[in-house]
Amino acid sequence: MTEHRYSDAERAALYRAIYERRDMRHFLPDPVEPELLRRLLDAAHHAPSVGFMQPWRFIQITAHDLRARLHALVEQERQRTAKALHEREDEFMKLKVEGILDCAVVLVAALCDRREKAVFGRRTLPEMDLASLACAIQNLWLAARAEGLGMGWVSLFEPEDVKQLLAMPDDSHPVAILCLGHVERFYDKPMLEEARWAQRMPLDDLLFENHWNGRAANV
Repeated sequence: MTEHRYSDAERAALYRAIYERRDMRHFLPDPVEPELLRRLLDAAHHAPSVGFMQPWRFIQITAHDLRARLHALVEQERQRTAKALHEREDEFMKLKVEGILDCAVVLVAALCDRREKAVFGRRTLPEMDLASLACAIQNLWLAARAEGLGMGWVSLFEPEDVKQLLAMPDDSHPVAILCLGHVERFYDKPMLEEARWAQRMPLDDLLFENHWNGRAANV
């Protein structure tokens, strides 16, 4: 039944945002209008979450010195990651892995402190907090693409260092540094694919049926 389906144009716009969204690393310095940023954060606020809980917080970094110190933490972890890659170290060091100093808006997405021990699926799956935060980030990301803004997810940092830098509570946990802003262009392909660093796995390799590694025949 399709009576609840969006119109052809609406569905085309939705899928366009999904397939044309990119993890951006190159930004223009132009500011993002406050009302537009509020609209994007409201999209994140309306993300689905387990038990209608919203176990996440966004911290906007507006102080220039704080942004520089956050960038220094990312650069520190970039160096460590490069060392851990061994034979791919030189190749990795050529990649642009973040845009913290260039983008208009920097947000730190974090799980908040003092969470209840059991809320619906959280009793046996505390990971649902992280899933709910990921939904909020994805809502923000898709809304940004629809508005013509780029967003990048930076994960190269030591959580404890970021917590200390931002005076976060002991039980909170930073998950992502999000770079948001205007871009000259969106990459034709994901940047890591353009750089020949990695390829997306085929969908059929990720679909199982009935049991682990059972080949899915009907999808």
